[in-house]
Amino acid sequence: MEGQIKSYKELIVWQKSIDLVVEVYRVTENFPRQEMFGLTSQMRRSAVSIPSNIAEGRGRGTRKDFSNFLKVSLGSSNELETQIEIAKRLNYLKKCDYLKNL
Repeated sequence: MEGQIKSYKELIVWQKSIDLVVEVYRVTENFPRQEMFGLTSQMRRSAVSIPSNIAEGRGRGTRKDFSNFLKVSLGSSNELETQIEIAKRLNYLKKCDYLKNL
């Protein structure tokens, strides 16, 4: 069928979530050193989980599996949003980075 998506890499949501991962890594580079195994690590894992689950779900081949993995991805995005809010309240994020990510 013409126009059908052949790869998860063609999905705009996957592409934007990859951009989000890069941005999360960028802003967490400036977090305090003591957060390396705390909030920094948690935010990075949550961010990476989003495109990873989109890709895995798309690769499963069924709509049901894809739907389930999209739900997991959404859960990871909610985790990340919460972690961004915590980082903001701890003054780890600059206001411009906070507004850009939410």
